[in-house]
Amino acid sequence: MEGKGSNKLNTLDRIKELNRILNEASKAYYQQDTEIMSNKEYDALYDELVELEKETGIVLSGSPTMKVGYEVLSELPKEKHPSPMLSLDKTKEVEALRSWLSDKEGVLSWKLDGLTVVLTYEGGELVKAVTRGNGEIGEVITPNAKVFANIPGRIPFSGTLVVRGEAVITYSDFERINASIPDAEAKYKNPRNLCSGSVRQLNSKITAERNVNFFAFSMLDSGDEAVDATVETRFAFLKSLGFDVVEFKPVTAENIADTVKWFSEKIVTNDFPSDGLVLSYNDVAYGRSLGRTAKFPRDSIAFKWADEEAETVLREIEWSPSRTGLINPVAIFDPVELEGTSVSRASVHNVSIVKELKLGIGDTIKVYKANMIIPQISENITASGRLDIPDTCPACGGPTRINNENGVETLCCPNPDCPVKSTKLFAHFVSRNAMNIEGLSEMTLDKFIEKGFLKELYDLYRLEQYKDEIVVMDGFGEKSYENIISSVNKSRSTTLDRLIYGLGILNVGSSNAKLICKYYNYDVEALIKADAQSLAEIEKIGEVIADGIVAYFADEHNIYVLRELLKEVELVKEENNLEQDLAGKTFVITGTLNNFSNRDELKDLIEKRGGKVAGSVSAKTSYLINNDTMSTSSKNKKAQSLGIPIISEEEFLAM
Repeated sequence: MEGKGSNKLNTLDRIKELNRILNEASKAYYQQDTEIMSNKEYDALYDELVELEKETGIVLSGSPTMKVGYEVLSELPKEKHPSPMLSLDKTKEVEALRSWLSDKEGVLSWKLDGLTVVLTYEGGELVKAVTRGNGEIGEVITPNAKVFANIPGRIPFSGTLVVRGEAVITYSDFERINASIPDAEAKYKNPRNLCSGSVRQLNSKITAERNVNFFAFSMLDSGDEAVDATVETRFAFLKSLGFDVVEFKPVTAENIADTVKWFSEKIVTNDFPSDGLVLSYNDVAYGRSLGRTAKFPRDSIAFKWADEEAETVLREIEWSPSRTGLINPVAIFDPVELEGTSVSRASVHNVSIVKELKLGIGDTIKVYKANMIIPQISENITASGRLDIPDTCPACGGPTRINNENGVETLCCPNPDCPVKSTKLFAHFVSRNAMNIEGLSEMTLDKFIEKGFLKELYDLYRLEQYKDEIVVMDGFGEKSYENIISSVNKSRSTTLDRLIYGLGILNVGSSNAKLICKYYNYDVEALIKADAQSLAEIEKIGEVIADGIVAYFADEHNIYVLRELLKEVELVKEENNLEQDLAGKTFVITGTLNNFSNRDELKDLIEKRGGKVAGSVSAKTSYLINNDTMSTSSKNKKAQSLGIPIISEEEFLAM
């Protein structure tokens, strides 16, 4: 008896532990747009909790199996949904789908990985858009939804229509946006996080720039029996109103396995992120008659990809320092084939995951590609736990520190003089959009830092004192030295926004630097003394960026560096006497250029003449600039479908 009682207590302890872990993961995912564990890890723990609750009959208050999500926390207005938006039950087995469908007809469609949004149309006008939130209460994002790339603002329908769908950002747009962020630590982790942040912006202009797309996956009754009869007729109706709907295929028990295979092959080239499929009964009335459980509707079920796994041996953990001080663990293992490619590396994200997996060099591990894309460790079979967390930084040799924020441990280098921080900062400072000092590669900067020529940013302008030493260095000479000094001197005449961007203030990109400098009328002292509240009032500058700027100038050393730089450079204010003949016009640039050295140069000209440059084609685009006007690229196709002129550089210049 004692043994059984002890087992039950152990089981209850495990239930409590699973509740805590899963709720922390959900909170991070839904409220903070971050991920502290992979989808595969979450699903495994969730399934374990379900089984333990069935076994014991105990379901704790606050169990994730009884909740749809967390309360949303933001400054956006909140609103209760007319009917709860429940999660779907799920499976990873095709046979389970076949059994679930039985002799009925079904519809199989993508389960897109973005942010669920509910649109309400009254008299043909979009009057309201609300996020899924926790399933009961969502956030009102109507102004943002109106600037989604493909949502119809007006539809030919006189009554009330409620449409549910997924807001998503494509992989190509995700890569484009990340490529514009120089700081590796500030880049977005995946399209879902970027989409969630974009949809819930307080400024709809930022949403518009992110090229968010909406794909309808269901609707409430329209009042027309023919329309509301099946999922297929509803999709056809939504298409007729101008909506994009999730790609779908009708299925039966006989062909469902082949249809799942079709989707699984297509995901490799699909530009939209998907974490599975959704199977629904085609007959709407039949599906509705089945009712629902406390958590799941019975008319649909989700199919999660059974990721291809491979067993391998962990050979090394590479601890990679960054400019911000984070030291990120990367697993190096014997190469394995996954989803058609050879994989030998996977990010382990942080110290917490290293400890959770009980990693040790030589361990036998299982790896997979999350959603068939991102390499991850799914399991550590031997779980030796022999891996030591470095107590010294691999770059500077100084002591490391483990930070614990919201229960997540990360390894950091607190040394402000760490050479990796220095090299990355100097490389950022000399980059094209900052001070544009050519000829100073990271390798050259490394050598100069090693020799003691460069300690602070302003030392770049004092390199002449080391001429005798530089000209005799390996790979250098009189000519190399002269080229570097010439490039440095050329950068002495610059604009304040380039200088501010070059300082490497966290999350301050080149476009943000321009906005900030313009707001403070290019007054350095006003910028140094700015408070977070006034900074946050600037268009596109939110609280996070504002706090980062204030924190930067709260450090007296940073102010000293800026003042020393100001002694070395001459700030010029760009005069713009060009005719504003492109005012009101929006351009998209794609393809290679002939008359401009890069897209930034062409973008600069358009903006100086009053025009705007967007990253993707939409109904608001005036012209698509592409020298290959007959290209079959996605942007050309989109422009053609919207009737937007596609012009070459020469045609643009002729304007």
